[in-house]
Amino acid sequence: MQEVLVLSTIYLGAAVLTVPLAARFGLGSVLGYLMAGIFIGFVPGIGSDTQELQHVAEFGVVVMLFLIGLELEPRALWDMRDRLIGLGGMQIGLTTVLIMGAAMALGQPWPTGLAIGLVFALSSTAIVLQTLTEKGLIQTQGGRSTFSVLLTQDIAVIPMLALLPLLAIPTPVQIGADGSLQPANTDHAEDAAHHAMSLVEGLPGWGVTLVTLGAVAAVILTGTFMTRPVFRYIHQARLREMYTALALLMVVSIAVLMQLVGLSPALGTFLAGVVLASSEFRHQLESDLEPFKGLLLGLFFITVGAGIDFDLLLSKPVTIIGLAMGVIAIKGAVLYLLARMFRLKPRDRWLFTLGLAQAGEFGFVLLSFSSQQAVLGPSLTATLLLVVALTMLMTPLLFILYEYLSRRLEDTHAADHPADEIDERGTVIIAGIGRFGQVVNRLVQSAGFSTVVLDTNLGTVQTMRKFGFKGFFGDPTRPDLLHSAGLDEAKVLVVGLDDRAAATRLVRYARSARPDLHIVARARDRIHVYELYQAGADDIVRELFDSSLRAGRYVLENLGLSEFEANEAEMYFYHHDRAALRTLAELWKPGVPITENPEYVAKSKELANELETALAGNFDVNTVAKERLGAAGGRSKT
Repeated sequence: MQEVLVLSTIYLGAAVLTVPLAARFGLGSVLGYLMAGIFIGFVPGIGSDTQELQHVAEFGVVVMLFLIGLELEPRALWDMRDRLIGLGGMQIGLTTVLIMGAAMALGQPWPTGLAIGLVFALSSTAIVLQTLTEKGLIQTQGGRSTFSVLLTQDIAVIPMLALLPLLAIPTPVQIGADGSLQPANTDHAEDAAHHAMSLVEGLPGWGVTLVTLGAVAAVILTGTFMTRPVFRYIHQARLREMYTALALLMVVSIAVLMQLVGLSPALGTFLAGVVLASSEFRHQLESDLEPFKGLLLGLFFITVGAGIDFDLLLSKPVTIIGLAMGVIAIKGAVLYLLARMFRLKPRDRWLFTLGLAQAGEFGFVLLSFSSQQAVLGPSLTATLLLVVALTMLMTPLLFILYEYLSRRLEDTHAADHPADEIDERGTVIIAGIGRFGQVVNRLVQSAGFSTVVLDTNLGTVQTMRKFGFKGFFGDPTRPDLLHSAGLDEAKVLVVGLDDRAAATRLVRYARSARPDLHIVARARDRIHVYELYQAGADDIVRELFDSSLRAGRYVLENLGLSEFEANEAEMYFYHHDRAALRTLAELWKPGVPITENPEYVAKSKELANELETALAGNFDVNTVAKERLGAAGGRSKT
């Protein structure tokens, strides 16, 4: 018990220290977990014994694939068939052949080369999906293509496991005590057989096939017909933890069943997730298992880092690092070729290429299985395990490279398309045509006023033109473009740029060039409001403020207030907040956190108490608020 507590303290402590640090520097949580594992690897007596813990941690991959399956209905899988078979199948085939050829060129026989090719054809589902989700890239074209290939790879593990025993190196023999010829390492084989549980051991080929198909059918039928009555039975207990227990029971039992018939537990749980994707219990299962997935995946990444054999790495650094870079180069070349064949855009092309260039966690499974089946020797297996771990360790760095290339592509794309020549001038200049600017532009134009739209996103401008709205490509913060758009004659400037620093800079310049110009600006938050206020904006609209007020009014109406009462409360809050923001803007100090500004904090508390007292009273709050706003004077704030 004490040993378990010590190990838990060390692993959790390392994760708590390194993961937030990695996230703060923009490296992602995966690299933080891997670094924690590397630190643990140097702890005497702990880092060297991670194999048993890694078996537990691999359950995180199983849970993750179950949750992925819950997001995919069978119809969605059928709609993805072209990418699953075409993109994913070609990636596995080409990568396997090229790496097999490279292994044979290094002196390996073709069966060993084929086994190595199969191992490195797979990528890391755990790391890649975790990173894509964290960075918000999963819904991009490159992210969806990456997911399709990962899904194909996970499915391909089954035929790979079936093929590997056929590649076994002829078993060496030794002379027994009675003079007969016997297979070498008999004791080890007997010990493994003694401890392994299997439903297919000793069965003929047709028997193995029937049992395997029966296990898959059992998962499908149970998920289809047994889930509803079981959940109904659990619901009668009215205990929240029973839902979690049932979710874990489903995943664990399916994983055990798959292992008993020699299939991948991760693939079995993925299949179960797909079966349950259309059920009404999908969201309940997701919420119950999500915390376990995150913790177990983190533990899996830690064990990968802790399992790196630095003694072996230091004994052959050039060879092992060269092999790791070679694998990434070969896979990257295949992926880039496929990305061009399937006409991915340049940014998505690099996401697809760099995101899948590493080896994956199933590589550990295939290498272990290959070693047991005498396909690979012990020394070669140890080297390949280290290569797999190193490529996984490089994955976060590959995503950092993608972000750098993405920015370069954006800059190059902009450079290749010089700013448009602005041949129109309007009463209103709109800088930035995102969701905010689009609505403003449509409203102003529909009222009969002319606008000039500027934006740095060429794709957005081109999309506008397809729908009949004219816009100009160029940087609105450039003074020459602003004056070409009619800054000297315009009545209103609307600033809707996503870059808050650029928006503040634009407001400051426009105010200095045109003191009489009315400036309407979008702010990200209160601090940005204060920055824009000091820069000279007249009307400042905070993101989500008006929609939040409307939602609050609906809440009050459903809590028993009449529509009139809820509207009065909403309007008072609206006017009070505008006036309060005007007052607090005078107290805000640039570069000083608001929590360390005592005058700001004191005034904020006073205004909050005033608001609470006023809303609790029964008087004409709207009139009072308007009077307060009029007394405050100056520019209005929202």
